[in-house]
Amino acid sequence: MLSDITSFHFKGYDFFIKRDELIHPLLSGNKYRKFYTLIQTPADTYNTIISYGGSQSNAMLAIAALCHQKGWAFAYICKPLPQHLKAKPTGNLKAALDLNMQLIEASDYDTKVSSLKNSGKTLLIPQGGADPLAQAGIMQLGNEITTWQATQNIDKLNIVTPSGTGTTAFYLAQTLPNCQIITTALVGDNTYLKQQMQQLGNIPNNLTLLESSKKYRFAKPYPEFLQTYEELKQNGVEFDLIYAPLMWQTLLDNMQHIQGTILYVHSGGLTGNATMLARYNLSL
Repeated sequence: MLSDITSFHFKGYDFFIKRDELIHPLLSGNKYRKFYTLIQTPADTYNTIISYGGSQSNAMLAIAALCHQKGWAFAYICKPLPQHLKAKPTGNLKAALDLNMQLIEASDYDTKVSSLKNSGKTLLIPQGGADPLAQAGIMQLGNEITTWQATQNIDKLNIVTPSGTGTTAFYLAQTLPNCQIITTALVGDNTYLKQQMQQLGNIPNNLTLLESSKKYRFAKPYPEFLQTYEELKQNGVEFDLIYAPLMWQTLLDNMQHIQGTILYVHSGGLTGNATMLARYNLSL
């Protein structure tokens, strides 16, 4: 087993946690799974990786770490930075720059991104690693879960994972047709999430999208998210501050509808907590 599975008691319920956040300091969680194929790829296959997204993205830092290991150049496109962040990079951005990432600020971001493509030894990785390349690593995750399920004699297993692009949830559902995969949209709503998943293929029938009881703006600090984060940490496991709180809140709101054992796949992202906590200190 690449990562351990531990028991976890929270809010009166028993869960299991797949501790993927412990795989690697920078390449952990769902990023390790999504980039597993590239981790196994010979270094001479590519010389440059291009990606795009937010300036504090966990995927950005994971790709920067991977490229640093492989000796690949890494160019990352984002919208223009706030002046304070440009003057003094922090968090994932600083760490990625320290790993020799080339940052390209684009005022015409959408146009720039739409023009990107693979070319020769240059590989384009879509935002968040939402690409068929992710399938092999997530299949490996699914196989690890299957082995654990058999050793535990668990008949009905529900697997919970938060969704940005929905790549992890989608490929887990394909890999584990006898399990129920449960997720919720963290970026936009479930309609948008379905659209993202449909770019990968037909959405499997064993994939359940839970609806949050309240609409939230992605990556914005909310007092209830901080409270959930702190309560989870007090129970022995630190989760990320952007994806996990809403996933846990939505899961708890729907526990009466879920039958069987619940395994939460820890998707990592802890490197972004420092800057998010700083934002909470400023906003609360």
